[in-house]
Amino acid sequence: MQTTASPADIGSEILVSTAFGPTPGLAATELPEPGDPLSRWYRAVALGGQGRYAAARSDLRILARIATEPGLKSLVESTRGSLLRQLGDHAGAAAFDGRAAALALGATGAARAEALADAYTGLAADALGTGRLALARRLLGRVPPLLADAPPRAEVRWHWVRAETALAGGLAREALSDAHMAAELAAALPSVRHRVKSALLVAAATAANGDLAESAELAERVDTACRENALLPLRWATAMLRAGVAEPARARAAADEAADHGARLRALGGDIAPLGA
Repeated sequence: MQTTASPADIGSEILVSTAFGPTPGLAATELPEPGDPLSRWYRAVALGGQGRYAAARSDLRILARIATEPGLKSLVESTRGSLLRQLGDHAGAAAFDGRAAALALGATGAARAEALADAYTGLAADALGTGRLALARRLLGRVPPLLADAPPRAEVRWHWVRAETALAGGLAREALSDAHMAAELAAALPSVRHRVKSALLVAAATAANGDLAESAELAERVDTACRENALLPLRWATAMLRAGVAEPARARAAADEAADHGARLRALGGDIAPLGA
């Protein structure tokens, strides 16, 4: 006997597809009202990926009140930290990520692995953003034992921060290796957003290895993917990379685009300092 999916199930599938699947650019007006706390988290992640920070924070504030499962409560705090980190507030993000790590310890099984991996990876990114590379490496070292039980996207995020830490430490070759590994792992996932960010890191690490022309070409492709999938925060970051690696005329145009993207993000609730400030 064939069963028909309920509206709640269909709504959840749409939100998962936007947060971690093939439709990250689905318009906010097309996202269904969440039927449960986990679906609300998916919507917050989806909105954050589009740069709709005020709307994402609204869902996360609700979740901070209503979520009861330790694993989900931890993911909520990690996501709040991630949004702050995207906007450059690494110290503020660390408070949320630290709370996420503490909450994750109350979870069990796969939920504990996912939440702890997210929290430790976030804390490592926070440490990196405040110049504490040794601490970032120590925190990253806590993640591998968790990856077997965590969703595959956790390993992709881990390689992102490993690549960023290597770049900050002047280890360009190691950064490119981790960026390529993230891209390889992301290629097997349904998440367009994870594939696009991995490609952006490959472009950045390629520049650090001295091939600016190849980096510029890769970044142009990433920009196209960001535009096609409404990934405004990643498009903003890509424009800043393009401004640093492209030939002069294209670099000036990319800098102007980065300023425009930043203005749009501020209008959506992102408190981003003007380019060059």
